[in-house]
Amino acid sequence: MKISFEEIENFRDRKWRREETLRIETAPEVEALVEELGFCLGLTDARTNLPSVYIAVCGRRDAHTPKNVQKDYEMSLAWTLKDEVMMRGKVYYSKLCKNRATFVAPRLLPCFNAIWGVPKAAEKEKLSADAQKVLKVLRKEWEMGTADLRAETKIENRAKLTRALDELQKCLKVVPQEVLYQPKFTYIWTLAEARFPKELAKKMRREDAVRELARAFLRMCGTTALGEFAKAFGLARWEAGQANHALVDEGFAERLATGIYRLK
Repeated sequence: MKISFEEIENFRDRKWRREETLRIETAPEVEALVEELGFCLGLTDARTNLPSVYIAVCGRRDAHTPKNVQKDYEMSLAWTLKDEVMMRGKVYYSKLCKNRATFVAPRLLPCFNAIWGVPKAAEKEKLSADAQKVLKVLRKEWEMGTADLRAETKIENRAKLTRALDELQKCLKVVPQEVLYQPKFTYIWTLAEARFPKELAKKMRREDAVRELARAFLRMCGTTALGEFAKAFGLARWEAGQANHALVDEGFAERLATGIYRLK
């Protein structure tokens, strides 16, 4: 059965809040969006072709980041909502796969952790020396601002500390829990397991995690094109295909053509 491009986009308009009547304006609305979709990016625009808070604030398909973001109402609102949702802590927020700021519904955290997480026993082998220093300090202090973290870890180079924090965010070890703008801009960092202990303690096989992520992605998109799921998460094509085939076998999806799947 064929499906038109416009039919796919209309489905995503509703799901991703790309309609004027569905656009979001409050933190609870962002949280509801994340809970419905499973995950949502932060401030990316239409060029990424994934749902984001910024796109949902704009309420249109062609949302593009303006040249002067500081004076743009929509970007300012999206930025404010991002900060508020992060501080409320009802959904997960950090830089995850592809180093993109991402909101994740708590129910999907075991999936993300199974795919990108690093077990404690493997930290010395898989994490950089700087990342291990940051983790050691936060496990002792539980929360700390960026400047204090740099002093405690003795990582004087800001770029090196940023890389360490990005590394720890991507493997679901550390998250920003608050942002301060006065007296100067800084993030307050904490352990991911401190905010979502039950979800991050749950064990899953990688195969099951990829399948459940594929399920959430298909619910979000309605129809997925060749390589779309794999590209969104940086997964191997064979692994993404295996997950989608499993969804077909259980009757959740139907295969329209090679690499093209539709929500059944």
